[in-house]
Amino acid sequence: MTASPSEPYDLVVVGAGSAGLSGAVTAAELGLSVALLDSSTQSGGQFYRHPAPALGAVRPEALHHDWSAFSDLRRRLGASTVTHLTGHHVWSVVREAGESGESGESGAAAGESGETWAVHAITGADGTEEQPVRIAARALLLATGAYERQLPFPGWTLPGVVGAGGAQAMLKSGLVLPGRRIVVAGSGPLLLAVASSLAAAGARVPAVVEAAGYLRYARSPRALVTNPAKAAEALVHGAALLRHRVRVLPRSAVTEVHGADRVEAVTVSRLDGDWTPVPGTGRRIACDALAVGHGLVPQIELATAVGCATRALPDGTLGLVLDDLQETSVAGLWAAGETGGVGGAELARTEGELAGRAIAARLRGRRADPDPDRG
Repeated sequence: MTASPSEPYDLVVVGAGSAGLSGAVTAAELGLSVALLDSSTQSGGQFYRHPAPALGAVRPEALHHDWSAFSDLRRRLGASTVTHLTGHHVWSVVREAGESGESGESGAAAGESGETWAVHAITGADGTEEQPVRIAARALLLATGAYERQLPFPGWTLPGVVGAGGAQAMLKSGLVLPGRRIVVAGSGPLLLAVASSLAAAGARVPAVVEAAGYLRYARSPRALVTNPAKAAEALVHGAALLRHRVRVLPRSAVTEVHGADRVEAVTVSRLDGDWTPVPGTGRRIACDALAVGHGLVPQIELATAVGCATRALPDGTLGLVLDDLQETSVAGLWAAGETGGVGGAELARTEGELAGRAIAARLRGRRADPDPDRG
């Protein structure tokens, strides 16, 4: 089922990562006309980024965790009626009055006056002519993910300094490394995954430099017990680092990058309880690349531009305020995945499915069930 300029889609989903894929296929399987927009030429988002077919990767799943979940979503997408629009860079969403000017059964999804959403995008890859596109929908699901948080330090603009997630993206999508001897630094669980994948791909990783520490997990055993999959994943990464003889330096940070035309070495210093470098503790580590990142920041600009409320997250970033069915404070606009707070691919899939079910129920004038397992 598709839509025409005079007939909006029931739902437009922005972002084809875990949350967006889950929401789109769920809504389509429940009978909605759905358009799925993403700037990439392939589905999967950042987490399931994978090589283009032309690269001839034999086992793209080798660089991913829980690849089977993505394979299932991709299979459902291919079997569904979803209109998958790749290479669409969404830059604005606007709530507009319905073309009929009247509210119908599905008008309540975007407002009691029969309003619809206009999604504005630009199509075209680098070097090709860009074309503006406008797509209308009765409801909107934003699954725009997150981006890396970077903290500046001397030398951080030198060639060879890349984001930690960026280094992983280079490996997953292009099968290339940012260097041969790569220091991984910053803070957060992503560092372990990045370091283990780089080492497995043949890079020498002299150190993982973690600004926080790992003892806090030992002080919170309940968090590990209630998330056994995450605990197991951490053990897998830890074992890989041991196997490749990667040093882990907790309570430390890269305080300077050295080099003329590109990275040649970094200085790593110990940190006190306030993340302030301790004088006299600097040590120099030779490398030709630095992969650095301090966690992820929800990408919520499209939502805040139309007035969606936000809340402060534990790490100081902002996420969207969402109800139990993933709807934002703006009627007719739902969000799923990292937009409400970074929680990983599994949570994103669950939130996407919940949103898809809630949207389908709203458009049909039914009461949504917050439990996806209850039909």
